[in-house]
Amino acid sequence: MTARFIVTGTDTGIGKTVFAAALAGALDVPYWKPVQAGLDEETDSQAVERLTGITPLPEAYRLATPASPHLAAEFDGVTIDTASLRPPSGPLVIEGAGGALVPVTRDTLYADLFARWQIPVIVCARTALGTINHSLLTVEALRRRGVHIHGITFIGDAVPDSEAIIPALSGCKRLGRLPRLDPLTRETLSAAFAANFDLADFQ
Repeated sequence: MTARFIVTGTDTGIGKTVFAAALAGALDVPYWKPVQAGLDEETDSQAVERLTGITPLPEAYRLATPASPHLAAEFDGVTIDTASLRPPSGPLVIEGAGGALVPVTRDTLYADLFARWQIPVIVCARTALGTINHSLLTVEALRRRGVHIHGITFIGDAVPDSEAIIPALSGCKRLGRLPRLDPLTRETLSAAFAANFDLADFQ
């Protein structure tokens, strides 16, 4: 099976990019961020390159404003053509922006693109309070659109009950948990992924 995955999240700022970097590095496949909103700080593609040594594929849209893609595009005077927004061929790790229901345009959500692309989705969920509700809502929204969910990966400190009940109630496979890393380097990230995930689950 060709390794092609979409990485989405239950919210923004939960460590989705770090997991996407870990997965791309472990599989040794390209990384692609379709829309980057916000260019003043390190972009997600730059973070992935720093953490893996892999040169990411160019974003389809690079927007200066740090906001939801639909709003960033409007501020920047850019029209995002979702009809022509298609993933490159071959092995790939794709990262969305924020959560699965973040709008790419005024009438298209990331989840709509995922349904169109028909690439297995990995849901990243924090382990902190509130994750059960956010995770189950995300799974429900994706399934309503016919998106295939490959599994759920948790990010943060161990919370055994949340990590058990979310897969049980959703029927999604628990892929593993990526702890917060300090320092976060290429070496510590690679070691953490190897220690907490089974690479066979992604091949």
